[in-house]
This record gives sequence, C-alpha cells and structure tokens, in this order.
Amino acid sequence: MNRPALRQSESIPSAERLLADWIGLDPDTVGPAAIARAVRGRMEALGLSSPAAALERAATDPAERERLIEAVVVGESWFFRDPQVFAFVCRFAAMWATVPGRAPIRVLCAPCAGGEEPYSMAMGLLEAGLGPEQFAIDAVDISAAAIDRARRARYSANAFRNADLTFRDRWFRRDGAAAVLDERVRGLVRFARANILDEEFVAEALVSGRAPYDVVFCRNLLIYLTPAARGRVTAALDRLVAADGLLLLGAAEPPIIKGDWIPASDASVFALRRGVHAARGVEIPRRTSPGKPSHNAPPQASRPTVTPPGAEPADAPSRSLEEVLREAGSLANARRFSAAVALCETHAREAGPAPELFFLMGILHQSAGDPDRAEACFHKTLYLDAAHDEALLALALLAAHRGDTAMAEKYRQSAARALARKASP
Repeated sequence: MNRPALRQSESIPSAERLLADWIGLDPDTVGPAAIARAVRGRMEALGLSSPAAALERAATDPAERERLIEAVVVGESWFFRDPQVFAFVCRFAAMWATVPGRAPIRVLCAPCAGGEEPYSMAMGLLEAGLGPEQFAIDAVDISAAAIDRARRARYSANAFRNADLTFRDRWFRRDGAAAVLDERVRGLVRFARANILDEEFVAEALVSGRAPYDVVFCRNLLIYLTPAARGRVTAALDRLVAADGLLLLGAAEPPIIKGDWIPASDASVFALRRGVHAARGVEIPRRTSPGKPSHNAPPQASRPTVTPPGAEPADAPSRSLEEVLREAGSLANARRFSAAVALCETHAREAGPAPELFFLMGILHQSAGDPDRAEACFHKTLYLDAAHDEALLALALLAAHRGDTAMAEKYRQSAARALARKASP
C-alpha cells in the first residue's frame, strides 16, 4: 500500500538534507523549485505516488540516487570557456615542459561535465607545441552520464560559444548536426567517475602517482556547496595540487579558498598558487653576495641589517623573514595586495633585501594587474639570486604575454639551465 502523498513543502527539506549529505550541495544555490521538480520527475518516472517514496528509493538504491542527483545538478560547459584562462595555463605548461628531466605536466579537471574543459586543455597544449608525451590529463565527475557524454565526444552547437571557433575546424569533424572530436585529442584524456569530496579518490590519486597535479581545474563547484563541503574540497585541493602548481577556479571562487593561497596572475584568470614562504622548521638559504649562494656558511637566525655608510645601525627587525612571508601570503589571500607589498617593503628596509621578498612582491604586483612593477621586482630577485628559476619563468611568461617571443625564449632557456643545475647531484 502506497503512502499518502506529502505536500511539496514537507518533501523538499528531506531532499535538501539528502543532497547535502550525498554531494555537499547547498540547496539555496539551485533553489527549492528545482529540487522539487527533480524529485517529482523521478517519482513519475518510477511510477510512485509520492515524493517521499521517491526519496526513500533514492536513499536505498545507489543507481536511483545518481539519477536524482543528475536531475538536480545539470553540468554545463563549453569549449575554451574563459579563453584567457587556457592561454595562461598553456604558457605556464609550455615553459615547464621544456625543463630538462621534467616529468609530464599533470592536469586534473574536477568536475569535468561533458568533457569540454579537459578536451580544451588538450587542444590548447597541443597547439602550444607540447607533444602528447609531455602532458597527462585526468578528468572526473560525479555523474556517470556526464562521463559517458565526455567519452562519446559528440557535441552540439551549444558547446561552441566563443567568437573564435577556428579550433573547431582543426579538431572536429561534422556528423549530421553534431561535431565529433578528433580521436587524437580524445585519447589524451583519462575519464573516471569520481567525487573530489571523496577521501578515497584523493588517496587513490596520491597512491597511484597521478597526484599531486601541476594544474588543477576546479571551476564553478565551490559556489554550489555548503560551508562544510567547501572545507572538504579545500582540504582535498591542498593535497592534490603540487607545491609549485596552479589551481584554477571559477570567477567568484578565489575568495572562498582559505589557507596558504595567493593569486597567480591578474584577476581575470582566477588562478591561485601557494604562498611564497619557508616551510615550518626549514631555514631560508641566505646569500653572501648578489647571485652567489653560500653553500658553506651556517644558517643564520636572521638576515643581517643593511646599514648605509655613516648611519646608525637599525634596530633588529621585529619579525623573521619566514613570518613576514607567511603574513604577506595571508594578506594576499584576502586580496589585500597593497598591504602585503607594504609589509614586504618594510621588512626589506629593516632587515635588508632578500630574493624571497622581491619574488613575492612580483607575484603581488602581477596579481594586482601591474605587470611593470611585477617585472621590476622579478629583476631585483635575479640581482640577489641569478639562478632563481621561478623569477626567470615569471619573466618569460610576462614577455610572452606582451608578445616578445625572443625575450621569453631567453628567459625560458635561463630557467631551464637553472633547474637543470638544481637537479644535478
């Protein structure tokens, strides 16, 4: 005997709680009406007489649970969505891929919807000059239907929304009304059904050696999650992104990420990287003279103060370099770029210049949209440490962005030599 039908207002809270438990969904982001339609749609499809019965079926049947989730959360994407993001990542990858001994660039897209994002990344990397052996792309989604669509790689006109669609002529063939992706690109992406909130997924990625990733796309997921689920995703990303990697988010999401993350480029890219600071308990190497590392000098508790001739010695700095870098990173994470730069400049006046300070200031100016000041800071970094590979790569990216390919190549080659020397025994 079927249970009496519940009023919509009575069924929706139960559905909301279940969806929050299953996938961390904040019901307010999709609205109660959308959830109600999805539940009633599943009720009718199953021939049940009440929303409560449909929810009970979903709670006990994993396949039905997935169908309900897919009815509520419809993943939508298109090729090269936010093209400036892909251009930035491709420049980053092209620089790193040429470093001697560098492992293939590892990319993760989570979630991946119908595959538009990871396939865009594959096309972009190929067109940036990387060979298939120089990168590996993993793409996961909680929806089995989305993964199936991605593997079929057949797309309607809705997947092509950019003004420049020349890539479609290069990489797709027409099949009736559909555009079918070239097999050469399809074979470069590894798809799997998984949930980034799932600890088992994170652990398996790390154990298998696929993680940590050099580039992680996690765009337009956090905005749909509860605060608790956001915390779980942030913790997962902290483990999945390599120490020198990039994290790509949706336009509204960088402020959501908490912890030691700072902008990696200007605001239009929505990219984060880890803050520049010394690991706890690890002394930052000191320099005895510009560009010459001191391999034999013992670690110092603090950097010596630089005192102009004839001036009185300044008081010892109130904070260590490590503390200043951590605090500046926290200010940058809160998008207080001016305050972060001022903190670094104050410490440089008190304790003397340090390559770590100038490199962080370069990143901060770049994040604030001031490439000229960023470039000046990266040059100061190299004055203090001529083998600072990250500063060299940052200068290469800036040169490539303004179209100076010759200078970009010079910086790239210098960075490659610096990294090769660092890697040699």
